[in-house]
Amino acid sequence: MGNQLVWQDRFNIGVEVIDKEHKKLFSILGKLFANKRQDEKSRWACQEGIKYFKEHAMKHFAEEEVYMASISYPGFETHRRVHDNFRKKTLPSLEKELNQSNYSEEAIEHFLGVCAGWLIGHTLTEDRAITGRVESRWRELLPEEEQSAMRRLILHLLDDMFGLKAQVVSECYGGEQFGKGIYYRLVYGASKEEKWEILLVFEEKLLVKTIGSILGMESGEMSVLVMNAARYTARQFVERIREQFLPSDLYEIKEENLLSHEQFERRFTGEKPQFSLLFDTGKGYFAFCALAPHLIQDGKGAVLGNVASIQEGNAMSEVEKYLNKSHEQQKQVSRKRKLLLVDDSEFMRLAMQELLGEDYEIAETDSGLGAIRCITLNRPDLVLLDYEMPVCDGRQVLEMIRSEKEFADIPVMFLTSKVDRESVQKVISLKPAGYLLKSLPPEKIRKEIDDYFKKKSR
Repeated sequence: MGNQLVWQDRFNIGVEVIDKEHKKLFSILGKLFANKRQDEKSRWACQEGIKYFKEHAMKHFAEEEVYMASISYPGFETHRRVHDNFRKKTLPSLEKELNQSNYSEEAIEHFLGVCAGWLIGHTLTEDRAITGRVESRWRELLPEEEQSAMRRLILHLLDDMFGLKAQVVSECYGGEQFGKGIYYRLVYGASKEEKWEILLVFEEKLLVKTIGSILGMESGEMSVLVMNAARYTARQFVERIREQFLPSDLYEIKEENLLSHEQFERRFTGEKPQFSLLFDTGKGYFAFCALAPHLIQDGKGAVLGNVASIQEGNAMSEVEKYLNKSHEQQKQVSRKRKLLLVDDSEFMRLAMQELLGEDYEIAETDSGLGAIRCITLNRPDLVLLDYEMPVCDGRQVLEMIRSEKEFADIPVMFLTSKVDRESVQKVISLKPAGYLLKSLPPEKIRKEIDDYFKKKSR
């Protein structure tokens, strides 16, 4: 998961009271993203940040519901149902995990991933629907009686098949990413026009701790053997559900795929699911989504593109290719050098993000005190520090960094807009790892940072 959650103009819906609170919620989550790694000293700050987010979310829901009622919004009850699901199920479940794990990094990742994904999706769909720009995504959910029956059946199967005492986290799961995911797709059809598409999302550790444990695997990592066993187990799981909801003499399996997260998003985003449930099993998260395009008059479905269909003859090779690609992507993320950008200019921070974000993991802050907090939470490989900041300038920040024994060896490279000899000498006298003029062309700044790490690696 990245370190950024940035407000964009496309999130505006045109209602001032709603847009203002949306920006605030994005800002709170954005700060938590930038400082999500935990140690004993900073756990309290993270707890307060999450508490602050929750308080603002509850305030926002109440204000938004008052506004919808005031304009007699026809989708008010559905919208409030989505709010209730988040405030009464999703947030309490995430808070429980945070408390039980003593705010572990993994639990914080879950909280941020689910909340950020929910906030983005809800803003772009349900909230924009208030002004008539789009249709509500959840208007095609099946009636509560059937939703309740599906919830009970899945909870029973998770207990019966795996001994998992799960709980519902969300009844309006919007495709939010959680942990390292495995995305599995099954399509059942009665005819070309009538089909049910089942999308299952497993947190990787859930499969390792259940299927892997049954197979006696001790490595704690996903393997081709575990993945293939998980496929057949998942098919049996879905078959048990199909028996209850689809006529067995009409519907048969037509297609099976393993998807990347991007392919899953492309398929799921913008759809109007009939079921979209997220569960916390105690050993990892699990999502069950069902799409039935034939039940939606205008349902066309997103195009998946070039996705391999798993057949009897290619199953082993396709699973192996899927896992290899997934692991390689994870390695690429973990190999990125970590930069901390400290600058009070939002324009400069955005420009550096655009310039360096593809190849570096970037955290950012706008103050010296924020820099110390970021370094405490997530030790960077290099600090890019603005020299001319108000209140606490670059010299003072560097002195604070070097006064802490555990931070003293972190390299700091100054960013400065002053090019006169006296200013440059002041910067050099502090013996930083280097300094960069903000007036340099972007490609020159990029080259200087790349060259620094090349020299260091040699």
